[in-house]
Amino acid sequence: MNSVQSSVAPAKTPAFYRFGGWVARHRWPVLIGYLIVFVIVGVFGVRVFGAMQTGGFDDPASDSARAATVLAEEFGTRDPVVVLAIESPEGVDAGATQAQALLDDIGQVSGVSEVVSYWSTGGAPTLLSEDGLTARAFVYADEGADTEKISADIVATYAGQQGDVFVYAFGNDVVGNAFTDTITGDLARAESIAIPITALILLFVFGSVVAAGLPFLVAGGTILGSFFALWIVSTVTDVSVFSLNLVTGLGLALGIDYSLLIISRFREELSAGKSVPDAVAATVGSAGKTVFVSGITVAFALAALLIYPQYFLRSFAYAGIAVSFLAIAGALTAIPALLAILGRNVNRLKVRRGDLAPKDTGIWASIARFVMRYPWPVLVATVAFLLVLAAPALGAVFGQVDDRALPPDHPAAAAGQVLQDRFPGNDAAPYNIILREPSSDADVLAYAEEISLLPDVERVTTPTDVVVDGAVVAPNPDPATWTTADAVRLEAVSSVRPIDPEGAELVADIRAVPSPAAETLVGGTAATWDDATSSVLDRIWIVLLWLAITTMVILFLFTGSILIPIKAFVLNLLSLGATLGVLVWVFQNGHLQWLTGDYTVTGTVDLPTLVLIGVIAFALSMDYEVFMLSRIKEEHDTGMNTTDAVAFGLQRTGRIITAAALLIAIVFASFLTSSATNIKQLGLGVTVAILLDATVVRALLVPAFMRIAGGGNWWAPSWLRRVHQRVGLQDG
Repeated sequence: MNSVQSSVAPAKTPAFYRFGGWVARHRWPVLIGYLIVFVIVGVFGVRVFGAMQTGGFDDPASDSARAATVLAEEFGTRDPVVVLAIESPEGVDAGATQAQALLDDIGQVSGVSEVVSYWSTGGAPTLLSEDGLTARAFVYADEGADTEKISADIVATYAGQQGDVFVYAFGNDVVGNAFTDTITGDLARAESIAIPITALILLFVFGSVVAAGLPFLVAGGTILGSFFALWIVSTVTDVSVFSLNLVTGLGLALGIDYSLLIISRFREELSAGKSVPDAVAATVGSAGKTVFVSGITVAFALAALLIYPQYFLRSFAYAGIAVSFLAIAGALTAIPALLAILGRNVNRLKVRRGDLAPKDTGIWASIARFVMRYPWPVLVATVAFLLVLAAPALGAVFGQVDDRALPPDHPAAAAGQVLQDRFPGNDAAPYNIILREPSSDADVLAYAEEISLLPDVERVTTPTDVVVDGAVVAPNPDPATWTTADAVRLEAVSSVRPIDPEGAELVADIRAVPSPAAETLVGGTAATWDDATSSVLDRIWIVLLWLAITTMVILFLFTGSILIPIKAFVLNLLSLGATLGVLVWVFQNGHLQWLTGDYTVTGTVDLPTLVLIGVIAFALSMDYEVFMLSRIKEEHDTGMNTTDAVAFGLQRTGRIITAAALLIAIVFASFLTSSATNIKQLGLGVTVAILLDATVVRALLVPAFMRIAGGGNWWAPSWLRRVHQRVGLQDG
């Protein structure tokens, strides 16, 4: 192992250069300190797995959320924690004794307050399937009880074959617990696939066993540190279990990206004849600054998800910001410290022949020069190709995660399908309508009659009557919880699945009916889903504006250019459009299941996951943009013309970007092994976006655009140039 002597830096040296020199001088304390923190956060970070939540898809400020609050607090209604479908091959009457005994036992489960069933109601027809072989039961919990635990206990003890009857268990907590268990197992499986493949590719990319092992130090610290950060956040707000997938995927991705950039530049500085400490300082001064700008860009991009009220999306912002800053910290401390310790031994145990230092000429420079000889044809052809990929997005139908995102043979998904098929009225998911200060009972009845005439509405229940097809057919059998001092509630039961476009259309139809009240709230599963979808769509322009502003500001501060940030934003949107088109074609239309694995085709794509894919892909695209631009600008600042600077910059970064993209693609492609459809969608979406960006955009569109723009690439008005000189991210 080489000894490292402290180097004397010039009196006025760039900040990152000075920091690199400091790390080289204090290499052992820096490395030991990093490892100590690594162990501490690892010990506490694993607690995050018990603190995660499975919901977070709803908008807590929506009308449907207000309706749910009013129903619970003013009307005293409650949703069942578990819905049971009990099947008896000989008919429900034949299985009555065993079913009732089973339900009596469930009623004794800790936290269960009441069980209402077909048998306890004396044979309520809405609780009996059309074929007479299956009956429903609703399990209610005590106020404040741990509903997730109750659901888990009931599923573990009573679901499945129970003597002569078969019990299907369903409910929000049942599905939520199923997702938690599924994702936890899927995460371990994805890592068991991705990490060995990644390690093998790293051996080839880094060229030596020693160098290939370094990224795992950064990735490991980033992942464990992010788990710790999420655990801290979970003590003050809800955090989604789905965010753990981003921590592992993005943690590996950025850890590898940044390590690859740092080590590649270190080898380049050694090859130029610098001593080990000077090479470390110069590496941190150049590649380290690029890592810092890249990580900040990724963090700001993912912070766009904080705009949303749904904690599912906000959780990914928490995860992404933590991953970004921790990856920066590891890449600027642990890796330079190890390089200072290893010195030229970083190339020990080579697996590739020849010099491992980057070369000035090669395939990437040749591609760039070819593209820049024919910039317009390449630009037009490439844009046309991306637009063709994007075309299916014009027919996108948005949905959200429900039990159908689980494997079709999962017990929770099977239970949901049984309830849908055998009890088509969806009694367990009614449209709840609250009328505050209604004008009169007669007007309320007329309003209910009008709603009952809407397509797919099977019946409407008022405080006094049951209405079908515009006529009263029966009295309300249980009028106790339907009125308050100033409000009444109605329930509309529909034949359509609530979490579907048809369910959302019915919500809009109900809300369009003139109401006889001072205030009308429509709640229920369908309304909750529709409000959540609207909440996501209504804020997309804010997300795009945030991404545009942060892109413009950070890239301007980095390059001093006005045109380059605009180009980066537009090209990223183009590749994201192509990715959306691919996802619609695959998941909405049901293609390529031989590649993605089996899933239930719902005719929709999950909207929150699409937003997530877009923001993650945009962030990683900016990561590569900064990698490439930093080297192009560095060479342009030395006096190279734009053509030579682009060719040289692409040559020096093309291999890094391609290798990084391939490794990230492997990490996220491993999510295709997940049993959850939305995780498959996340895996394929990020994989496609990253591969398109690293090949089509970086190798073709960027050189073509920069050749066409020529000197205009670096233009900015004089007043902005002065701003850049004062606050820009230039050396100093």
